[in-house]
Amino acid sequence: MTDQPNTPQLYLITPVGAAASTVGPLIADVMDRFPVACLRIPGTGSEDELGRIADLAREIAHARDVAVVIDDHIQLALRHGLDGVHLTDGARSVRYARKELGPDAIVGAFCGSSRHDGLNAAEAGADYVSFGPCRSTALGHGEIAELDLFQWWSEMIEVPVVAEGALTPALIAQLAPLSDFIALGPEIWSEGDPAEALGMLWR
Repeated sequence: MTDQPNTPQLYLITPVGAAASTVGPLIADVMDRFPVACLRIPGTGSEDELGRIADLAREIAHARDVAVVIDDHIQLALRHGLDGVHLTDGARSVRYARKELGPDAIVGAFCGSSRHDGLNAAEAGADYVSFGPCRSTALGHGEIAELDLFQWWSEMIEVPVVAEGALTPALIAQLAPLSDFIALGPEIWSEGDPAEALGMLWR
């Protein structure tokens, strides 16, 4: 991918529930083969294991000049020298996270399919807003972030937007002109060769 207008960057999500010893080689391989703009750690697991994953992810990502954020855990982000947080409660914690992490940290907000939540998060100072899932899935509330939401956001709002959740090559092609970042993770980690699977999605 190039830095031309309307060409999204790759936003990589680490495997959910994987041990640090497993995560390291997987993300290093993917990041050596694809240009990743940001790495996100899901916030599930014990504090100790998340801390180990955070340290490992930071070491791997920062060596490649890639920022690292973690879901929701502001104190873990501070303690382990991460670049910020990805908040899963829309706009509700944006101001608190900014106060705790400081002006230079990355504060992103997942807003599901809600234009209203996205606007509130942007007004509260989020560095990016994430919408998803982009097609039907049994996860979450079952509400889909439709293409017209991304179309409207890209035309009206300057805050960068991330597309995530249940993505396919066809959806990525449709979302690419409308999104600043495409978030991928669950789509590739269940495959035998995650980097190869990413190559099928990210062309």
